[in-house]
Amino acid sequence: MMLELRVENLLLIERAELRLGPGLTVLTGETGAGKTVLAHALDLLLGGRPRAGIVRPGASEAYVEGVFAPPPGLFDDPALAELRERLPEADDELLLARRVGAEGRTRALVQGRTASAADLRELGGRLVSFYGQHEHRRLTLAAQQLEVLDAFCGAGHLERRAELSREHAHVRQLEAELAELRARTGAHERERDLLAYELEEIDALGPDSGEERSLREERERLRQVDALRAAAGGGAEALAAESGDGLDVVQALAESERRAEAVAGVDPALDALAERLQILRIETSDLGGELRRYADELSQEPGRLEEVEDRLDRYERLARKHGGSVESVLAHAERCRAELDGLETAEESIDGVERALAAVAAEEDGRARTLSAARSEAAPRLAEAVMGELSELGMDGASFSVEIEPRERRTALGDERVELLIAPNAGVAAAPLRETASGGELSRTMLALMSVASDGGPDAGEGGETLVFDEVDAGIGGQTARAVGRRLARLAEHRQVICITHLPQIASLADRHFRIEKRPGGDLAHTVVEELAGGTVVDELCRMLGGDADDDDARRHAEALLTAA
Repeated sequence: MMLELRVENLLLIERAELRLGPGLTVLTGETGAGKTVLAHALDLLLGGRPRAGIVRPGASEAYVEGVFAPPPGLFDDPALAELRERLPEADDELLLARRVGAEGRTRALVQGRTASAADLRELGGRLVSFYGQHEHRRLTLAAQQLEVLDAFCGAGHLERRAELSREHAHVRQLEAELAELRARTGAHERERDLLAYELEEIDALGPDSGEERSLREERERLRQVDALRAAAGGGAEALAAESGDGLDVVQALAESERRAEAVAGVDPALDALAERLQILRIETSDLGGELRRYADELSQEPGRLEEVEDRLDRYERLARKHGGSVESVLAHAERCRAELDGLETAEESIDGVERALAAVAAEEDGRARTLSAARSEAAPRLAEAVMGELSELGMDGASFSVEIEPRERRTALGDERVELLIAPNAGVAAAPLRETASGGELSRTMLALMSVASDGGPDAGEGGETLVFDEVDAGIGGQTARAVGRRLARLAEHRQVICITHLPQIASLADRHFRIEKRPGGDLAHTVVEELAGGTVVDELCRMLGGDADDDDARRHAEALLTAA
């Protein structure tokens, strides 16, 4: 339901604010006062294209804003999933807005966030059904014509259609899964060979991040083996010479130790130093031996450098192929194993999905046939009921039919599309409603359809909770106008209905009445919108009856209309 409508600087309207509610709301005013401006404002709000020159002269932009109480589950629709991700958390109100610059550029807003005109159309189409001379003629869309027929079929039919939609989605999901499995199976052997080769290459190396680090350290050591051997050998010879040349630190320490032992026991201080000499000689002798053994072991590893280089080359080759590190190589090996397992079970998976698809498709076929039969049976009844309504609504001589055509491919709504055909006047061949109906004819035809569909309950008919009728009273009057008003009022018992009208018979039935009035103001006239109540409603009805507030006959007639309502 629309709660508020605000308009600024749109043609003659400098500023207008309408606080709306449930039931029937009418907008009235003199011809040229700006009633159609409000219709155009609604059209902009629902993603319509702005016409040239709609910005009030002297203003930089026009602005239209609508506040709605959204229906439950509005954003559950998959078509709105992307928009839902961009919006803040939803609350009890939904705000749509449109800015139109004087230079023609437009900007759409949803909940204060930048959006597109397409976003407004997607959302607006679920909130408002607009029937008249503007762009949003939902009745002329094939899907909405099918909605009307399905609503006429009843609540049980709509439940079965919802079940078909779920089954259809399940079928599409299984078909996509089956296609993916078959595509994988088609490349089964080539992919299996590649995966097996890559896994065998990795397993042959048995990569380990700790080993790779050790190998790199060993390679560096082996590349410097001569320098290491020279350093160790030279150090060992200097500590304990075997050649008889050069230093012999062990021998020198031994000589010092003998000299100290010669006077052992004479002075405790020297005895302590002699003990340290002994320890130092033993440690030096051990160190010299360790250095010789280290040098000997280096000389006992012929070909080891080549082995280390080869293994590191294999590490580096695998890392380049599979992500740049040992960890990525190991992760790739796990993926290869999982893919091979999946390929092994692909045939079994295909059989399982094929069986599931056959079962769900059979259920979908049965449900679609049931819906098709119900639509075929209901179509002539709907046409007959609408013909009766059209006669009451001032379209005597019009013919109306509901044609059901098969689709080339099933959709979530079934196997057929619906085309509503109308011949507004006797002797004229019937043609699709979208091609022949004027704004007034379209509005009255929709009113007839909605009146018939609403017999199925408050939720029957169009999905949008707010219905807007423009030109519904074009070319009618008297009892026909009263009949139109009664049907509008009946529709308004279960949803919000907004009607732009010039007929007092319709306006008198309103739960809420707004008057649009053009007033002079310097060089530029402006239009004001005000809500009427009590005596001001009678005054407006008098004007619409051709009188004025002081005309007793007009006042009695206006009061009689209100009493009859």
